[in-house]
Amino acid sequence: MIDWQAIDTVLLDMDGTLLDLHFDSHFWLEHLPRRYGELHRLDEASQHQLRERIIGEQGTLNWYSLAYWSRELGVDIVALKREVQHLIGLRGDALDFLKWLKRAHPRVVLATNADRASLELKLPLTGLEEYLDAIVSSADLGVPKEAQEFWFELQEVEPFDPARTLFIDDNPAVLESAREFGIRHLLGIKQPDSTKPERELEEFIALDRFATILPAEHPPQA
Repeated sequence: MIDWQAIDTVLLDMDGTLLDLHFDSHFWLEHLPRRYGELHRLDEASQHQLRERIIGEQGTLNWYSLAYWSRELGVDIVALKREVQHLIGLRGDALDFLKWLKRAHPRVVLATNADRASLELKLPLTGLEEYLDAIVSSADLGVPKEAQEFWFELQEVEPFDPARTLFIDDNPAVLESAREFGIRHLLGIKQPDSTKPERELEEFIALDRFATILPAEHPPQA
């Protein structure tokens, strides 16, 4: 599926691609509304309104900003995330894939919409940093991956040839933005959240396991 001789750079999303999206789905749509309701003594209808408000920011920098939600809701989002941090974990064979990439030596860059507070929580718990050559957050660039400007800014701080780059992300809107920019090799994820059913992406090939894109002569090591 992938001609690895034609790849110099691998850009990887974090949440839903390398990490199981279950943590984020549970936190934002279940844990935060419930705990916010408890802290402010709100009813279920108010919790539902908060869910709608959160979803309404989807695709913006605010959606991904822990500082924004802490300020808007008057709660410590990081502290609330730590209450359920046991749910943070790698997807399937993501670690095997990262180990193989480290041996294969393309440049591996985490290109994420997660802000620095999220990274400070998740990186120590997952060990991702050991396998990455660079980490770029959309918060650092001032624009989310859904926007074209992100890719131009990314190329300024982390030069890459779009024709020789593989980008893997679970978000179809982000993949579409990357395709518009000209990134040649694009892959989605069938099951970002291990508790939700697999899905097919209309416009992109979606992976169920990273092993399917590795060369047959170089299987991942245990």
